[in-house]
Amino acid sequence: MLLDLSPLKVSRDYRLLFFGQLVSFFGSMMTFIVVPWQMYQLTGSSAMVGYLSLVEFVPMVGLAFVGGALADFLDKRKMLRFTEIGQTIFTSILLVNSLFPRPQVWILFAAVALHAGLAALQRPAFESFIQKVIPMELMSAVMALNSIRFSAGMIIGPAIAGVIATQLSPSVAYAIDLITFAASLAAVFMIRFVPPPENAERPSFDAVRKAWKYAFSRHELMGTYFIDIAAMFFAFPQALYPALATMYGAQYVGFFPAAIAVGALLASVTSGWTRDVHRHGLMVIIAALLWGVAIVFFGLVNSIWPALVFLAAAGFFDMISGIFRGSIWNQTIPNYLRGRLASIEMMSYLTGPMLGSAKMGIVAEWYGVKTALVSGGVLCIAAVLGAALFLPQFATYDGREGVRQREREEAERGKGQKQRQWQEQEQEQRREE
Repeated sequence: MLLDLSPLKVSRDYRLLFFGQLVSFFGSMMTFIVVPWQMYQLTGSSAMVGYLSLVEFVPMVGLAFVGGALADFLDKRKMLRFTEIGQTIFTSILLVNSLFPRPQVWILFAAVALHAGLAALQRPAFESFIQKVIPMELMSAVMALNSIRFSAGMIIGPAIAGVIATQLSPSVAYAIDLITFAASLAAVFMIRFVPPPENAERPSFDAVRKAWKYAFSRHELMGTYFIDIAAMFFAFPQALYPALATMYGAQYVGFFPAAIAVGALLASVTSGWTRDVHRHGLMVIIAALLWGVAIVFFGLVNSIWPALVFLAAAGFFDMISGIFRGSIWNQTIPNYLRGRLASIEMMSYLTGPMLGSAKMGIVAEWYGVKTALVSGGVLCIAAVLGAALFLPQFATYDGREGVRQREREEAERGKGQKQRQWQEQEQEQRREE
């Protein structure tokens, strides 16, 4: 069954964000490729490329909780606008640095770290905003459409960036990225106001603690976190793209992420069948295992085109996992917790790639690129199986029950709020008497 376009038809604000992010993401993916390439050219070290992900991880963890708590309380439009402006500024810094006779490595580290911090603030607001403007039954379609946007940017942006970085200069790629930010800025300044949930909790450590307590009480949520972290930490190959390009040809540096995106795009455009599948947890486990298998074969082959085919297969299975994980999150989490839980989700799906990139770069530095890839894929399979055994209820999770649970929780919260209001009114009347 083909792609469901219903979310684009029912929501003006979602259309604005979708197309604004589509244009902006194209430029961002050029920077995504050029920064590691520039680092590798300056240092000649896969470990240094991996450390880029490590310095992104630190502010992401530190600010994810802040972003989640703010998203449940403040005007989400203001958060989206602030973070988009900030990301534009840091892309400008990368452009200026690339124009120096000798670009500074520390500026690369600082710019990507600050950019990641803003992304940590932005993502919870984005996710909770979407939940407010799109009906719950269309969330699988939203995940597929978002993956289309992601895949299109990952295919076109990196492929062009690889040619630009190797044949022209990183400055050209950064300049294109800077220009494309105009689309996302226009979108976040045109969307309508969406009020926060009634009686929203003020940002505090206690509010964050409640979100973590809620997440740990739900086996299906914990399954999405641990399975994805296990798969990405052991088998995410991003840090090795520059080194692989020296083996296969510098012109292919952008082809590796583009291949993953091609597979993800194929999964997205054929994703209509996912609406009829309710064993979401089982599908996440199967897809994560097949991701690991594909990475093993990617590391075993010695020719560029078979390597790209296996990388595309990995991207296909990763997107299938992402669609079902996103459905679990968006269909079953109560709206009053959506921003804070989105910050936990962001930590789960970025922790694996960021720490995994650093790990992959270090292993490649010591034992070689091929060993890093094959061992990573094997360990991924073992870790996913271990996580699935540790959380047996995840494999049996039914998405329909998750939706019913969300409705019950929101109804109970509504009753509790009314009771508190009545009690406050009674107390006020007694004081007046």
